[in-house]
Amino acid sequence: MQARLDAGGGLRLYATMRIIGLDPGLRVTGWGIIDQTGNRLTPIAHGTVKTTASLPLAQRLVQLEKGLVKVIAEYGPDEAAVEETFVNQNPTSTLKLGMARGVVLLAPASLGLPVGEYPPNRVKKAVVGAGKAAKEQVQMMVRRLLPGVNVTSADEADALAIAICHAHYAEADRRLAASKVSA
Repeated sequence: MQARLDAGGGLRLYATMRIIGLDPGLRVTGWGIIDQTGNRLTPIAHGTVKTTASLPLAQRLVQLEKGLVKVIAEYGPDEAAVEETFVNQNPTSTLKLGMARGVVLLAPASLGLPVGEYPPNRVKKAVVGAGKAAKEQVQMMVRRLLPGVNVTSADEADALAIAICHAHYAEADRRLAASKVSA
């Protein structure tokens, strides 16, 4: 819990929610962790989980799962958010990406975390304001929304953008649910 003055000068308590954003990929999966306290977002950590291309597919999926479980255990997020997969021209690549995405969904869910899913255009709209934004625009806005963060890859920036998107939409969903309860 964190205490801050609200707009009326009263003291208000805010719970901190730790969110992990995940950008699925078989070769590289980006992850980014933020804390949300009220409307304040604080970057915690970001990185990638990489798999060994020379290994069989099943072993690469195991590497991905173990890497994500390690990150989740180290940082203890409360919720997870995963980007939905877009359909690719190559059916084999699409299938492999789908398998990796399944592991990315499974890892946090198997550890008891609620998992939100967001299409790429919704993530871009939440971070940049336009659903067709370029990757460079997403990276620039992630740096602006999370001052001090130094993303070194598009995968990390996308993962942080997914976490930011979840923070915005999940908070709105929680407020809507609370207003329905109090009504």
